[in-house]
Amino acid sequence: MKRFIKRTLLGLFGGALIIGSLGACSHRGQGWQSGAEASPESRARMVEKVGAKLDLDAAQKQKLTVLADKLQTQRAALRGAQDPRATVQGLFAGNKLDQAGASKLITEKAAALQAGSPEVIAAAADFFDNLRPEQQQKVREFMQRGSRWGHRG
Repeated sequence: MKRFIKRTLLGLFGGALIIGSLGACSHRGQGWQSGAEASPESRARMVEKVGAKLDLDAAQKQKLTVLADKLQTQRAALRGAQDPRATVQGLFAGNKLDQAGASKLITEKAAALQAGSPEVIAAAADFFDNLRPEQQQKVREFMQRGSRWGHRG
């Protein structure tokens, strides 16, 4: 049982590192931005850009705006009040990994993810379910490409 707990914690810690890395890197370019960087204007530009690519009507744009707001709130909750990079670096600051700190970090991130996920899922479903079939297909194609709309380079 003890081995199972160690593996689970190691897996969760690895997942938290990946999420933290993605969050730290996602500020580049014209995508979703974090905390203070994400202005209402930048989210509005994103909604307009995606709206133009998908040919959204006003109601669909409103649902996309709600989804963008929910994602931003969830991202801020996952990011927390402190710099995630500094938090992870702090775990490795001593001669040994701060296991208690790592466990606490994982617990906090998992709780934040679990608390906000139902709202994000509901907003995503509301947006996607109200798209026309050809719009849904464009979203699927975008997801298969794995790139951002309007991203250059």
